[in-house]
Amino acid sequence: MSQKLVINNQHIIAGERATIELPLPPLYTHTPMVMPVHVIRGKREGPRLFVSAAIHGDELNGIEIIRRVLQMPGLSRIKGTLIAVPVVNVYGLIHHSRYLPDRRDLNRSFPGSIKGSLAARLAHTFMEEIVSNSTHGLDLHTGAIHRSNLPQIRANLDDPDTLALAEAFGAPVLLNSNLRDGSLREAAAEFGIPMLLYETGEALRFDETSIRAGVKGVMNVMRTLGMLSKSRSKRKPTASVVARSSNWLRAPSSGMLRTLKPLGERVRKGDLLGLVDDPLGDDTTEIQAPYSGIIIGRTEIPLVHEGEAVFHIARFEDIKGAEERMENFHQDEVPMMNDAEMNNEPPVI
Repeated sequence: MSQKLVINNQHIIAGERATIELPLPPLYTHTPMVMPVHVIRGKREGPRLFVSAAIHGDELNGIEIIRRVLQMPGLSRIKGTLIAVPVVNVYGLIHHSRYLPDRRDLNRSFPGSIKGSLAARLAHTFMEEIVSNSTHGLDLHTGAIHRSNLPQIRANLDDPDTLALAEAFGAPVLLNSNLRDGSLREAAAEFGIPMLLYETGEALRFDETSIRAGVKGVMNVMRTLGMLSKSRSKRKPTASVVARSSNWLRAPSSGMLRTLKPLGERVRKGDLLGLVDDPLGDDTTEIQAPYSGIIIGRTEIPLVHEGEAVFHIARFEDIKGAEERMENFHQDEVPMMNDAEMNNEPPVI
């Protein structure tokens, strides 16, 4: 006997594909607001995976990742259920903003409250309608405004089930990340739901490599969960590398930043990463790597104030292995994403 699946009082039966509009508080102009939810339920019972994007309204790569995943022909033979929410923070998306109109960060507002702030009410709706109906979760993010992230998975890698999913995703870097108060990942953990957070690219921008890696990662997770049949490819994927810690380096002075190292670059302690020039004088300040690692995030705007985060460096026990993984990702695995698995999607340029 199949289990019940009810979202917004709508029953989704086995073998059904549905689009549901979760009602949200309207704008002050009385314009109705909804959160779109796509549900694909297989004829056979199995895991229920939610995939969400745009919890921060200016993070667009995840929206495109979900659009492409939903076009995959293999989903017609899915075992279990895919619950895809391409735009969680519809208010922020409208205004090109990370935040909600009440200036709150939705990813610091979980599990929310039915009587709380706008952010709390939105978080409560997501928990009640999406998370409570799921067994696993995957949340898609990008860097903040004017910051780019290397494709990476952040998760509780001390949990064996979560680690297995993180490795299956196939991002070049896995970052063992502590839970943050009010985050979706923390709230999902309270439900006992293993969850991954995929970070890549920059806010308000599409990045084709990040998108293709994300699509492939979502499909890999579904295969690992047994929701889809195994890939026919005989090529063994390169193992991801785990970083147990990372730190942002901050600008030592205000001025114009000249970055000298790209994302994914291996750096050694003492390497010159960038220069901060005083536009009104002759002073130049160096930014050096305080330890060896790989750059997994950086600012994309040359205007910096003293103390502003400019380079995010992850530390690895096996730094050579991490460097090889990055080379494989850019030289080998990214071109492989142009195959039929990507459903012949034209690349975003």
